[in-house]
Amino acid sequence: MGNDITINCLKRGEKVVYSIDNGLRETISQVNAILSTRYRDILSLDRKTFRSFIDENVGTMGTIRRLSNEDMVLCAKRGGILGVDGSNNRMGGAYPHFVEVYQGLALSSIHCDRPIFRTDFYTPIDSRETDNPLEDSPAGEESIRKRKLSAIEVEAALEGVRQFNPHVVIMDGSLIRYNIECSDRWIALREECERRGIIIIGIIEDIKTSIIGDLLLEHGLLDTRRHFYDRELLYGLLEYGETISIMKGATKKSDEGFSTLFMRSSQSPSVIGVDILDSQEEELEYMARLVLSLTPKDGRGVPLWLDIVDREVRIPNQMMRGLLESYLDREILELFFIPERDKRTF
Repeated sequence: MGNDITINCLKRGEKVVYSIDNGLRETISQVNAILSTRYRDILSLDRKTFRSFIDENVGTMGTIRRLSNEDMVLCAKRGGILGVDGSNNRMGGAYPHFVEVYQGLALSSIHCDRPIFRTDFYTPIDSRETDNPLEDSPAGEESIRKRKLSAIEVEAALEGVRQFNPHVVIMDGSLIRYNIECSDRWIALREECERRGIIIIGIIEDIKTSIIGDLLLEHGLLDTRRHFYDRELLYGLLEYGETISIMKGATKKSDEGFSTLFMRSSQSPSVIGVDILDSQEEELEYMARLVLSLTPKDGRGVPLWLDIVDREVRIPNQMMRGLLESYLDREILELFFIPERDKRTF
C-alpha cells in the first residue's frame, strides 16, 4: 500500500486525500534530480555577469514605461487594436475516426460588437485531405493543425484590417509561423498592413527560441551541449518593464523579415517575446510600451485584449459535442466519432 498524503483541490478549495504509491513518489523525485543536474550550470550563473553577457552578445537591455493616457487615447483615435487568436477542439477516437474543428477570431477594440470569425475542420475520413503521407502520425496531425489554425487566423486578421483599419494588429504567437505555415495568405496580410500603415506584432508567450543558450555554449560558459530555451534562461532575470532588443544576426528571424525583443511585462517572472515586421522596426519600442500598458501588472504577461480574444474564440468540449450532435446525422456521429470507451456504462 502507498502512503496517504493531503493536497488542496484548487477548483473547489477542498482537501482531498490521495493514496500515492512509493514507486510514483520515487519517479517524481528522479525527475527532480535529472532537471536539477541538467540546469546546475544555468542556476549557478552569476546574475550580474549573465546580464552583462546578454547586453553585449544578445541584444541591448533597456527599461520602458507605460504609454501615457494621451498616447492611449491617440491609439484609439487612430483605429484602436485588432486582436487575433485561434482555437481548436477535437472529438472522436484514434486515427482516422476523429474530427477537429478550428476557429479564428479577429476582434476590434473599437468595434467589439462586430467579431470576425473564420472556421475550418479536419478529419482523415475526408478523402480530400490526402496531401500529407504522414498525416496518420502525430507529427502529420500537428502539421495539419498548425497549417489550418494559422490560415484561419490570418484570414480573420486580413478581413479585420479591411473592415476596421486598426492602428495595431496583435497576433497570438510568433509572426514567423504564419510565414512558414500559410505563406501566401501571410504575404497578403503583411502587404495590406504595410500599405495602410498598420503596425502588426506577434506576442509569444511560450518562447521556443534558444538564442541565449546557443551563445553561452559558443562562448564556453556552459560545459554541456544540451539545448536550453530562452524562456527558461530568462525566467526571473529581467525586472518589470525591462526589455532585450535582439541584435541582427542573433536570430534567424531577421533573415525572414522580422525584428524581435524579449520583455517582462508583468510582475510574473516569465518573459514574453514581441515580433514586428522589419519594415516597422522603428515602432518596436512603442509597441513594447503599448504591450506593457495593455498588460495587467499582476497578470501572466499577456495583453488583456489578447486574453479577451482567447476567451471568445475557444471551443469548449461541451460546445464541440453539442455542435456535432446537432448538425451530424446520428448514424454518422456514432459510426465515426464516438469511441467505444465513451459508450461504456459503469
